[in-house]
Amino acid sequence: KKTKNGSTPSIKTQDQESVSAYRYNMNFKKVGKCIIINNKNFDQVTGMGTRTGTDKDAEALFKCFRSLGFEVTIYNDCSRSKMQNLLQQASEEDHSNSACFACILLSHGEENLIYGTDGLTPIKDLTACFRGDRCKTLLEKPKLFFIQACRGSELDDGIQADSGSVSDTDANPRHKIPVEADFLFAYSTVPGYYSWRNPGRGSWFVQALCSVLNEHGKHLEIMQLLTRVNNRVARDFESQSNDPHFHEKKQIPSVVSMLTKELYF
Repeated sequence: KKTKNGSTPSIKTQDQESVSAYRYNMNFKKVGKCIIINNKNFDQVTGMGTRTGTDKDAEALFKCFRSLGFEVTIYNDCSRSKMQNLLQQASEEDHSNSACFACILLSHGEENLIYGTDGLTPIKDLTACFRGDRCKTLLEKPKLFFIQACRGSELDDGIQADSGSVSDTDANPRHKIPVEADFLFAYSTVPGYYSWRNPGRGSWFVQALCSVLNEHGKHLEIMQLLTRVNNRVARDFESQSNDPHFHEKKQIPSVVSMLTKELYF
């Protein structure tokens, strides 16, 4: 509305400021680095079988994240120490010109653990080097981890549906950031459960993730994107097996977010 003297009050700058306060700044020279660890073959001593279909996942993710602007590198069949070293080195690089960081782990797993080719390692050990106190050039920037791996052996039978801030630090303008802030973990399944993979088409989670990112990755916020991934996995996928124990099973991914702002690629 115009004021009495006919001028229109300017509210644009205020809007822009409030948007930037709640949205990660992506205005950097680079979107950031994306590391894909693709573990397909495992040492006999682990008792783990070949993850047929994982190369489909890795290839689809490579194209998908590259189209979002990431600088993507795939590492195949990594041991526990190789995974640790790769992520340690990445955390020690200078990310000053990058908006964020992404890492995708494709492997066998158990609750809170993921397999290298030679055995299990805690996921926390792989991600901790990116904490705010250890990786200063990613401080206050999103650190995204996508994990396609089992988190147990439970199977989801599914169920038939009826139808298809007040701040208490104002006195001190210098603010501290929690070291665990600005992480996001997108797991293919919920704690305790099996994660499904199609030998011909790749895992359910990665198929849905790539499909949603390719379609909406440039205009929806990350939580909207991952909610759509949840929806797609929940509705569009169901196992088919000659073994009744593995027949007609369902899956739901799980998002754990410590992000402090909205993230738009």
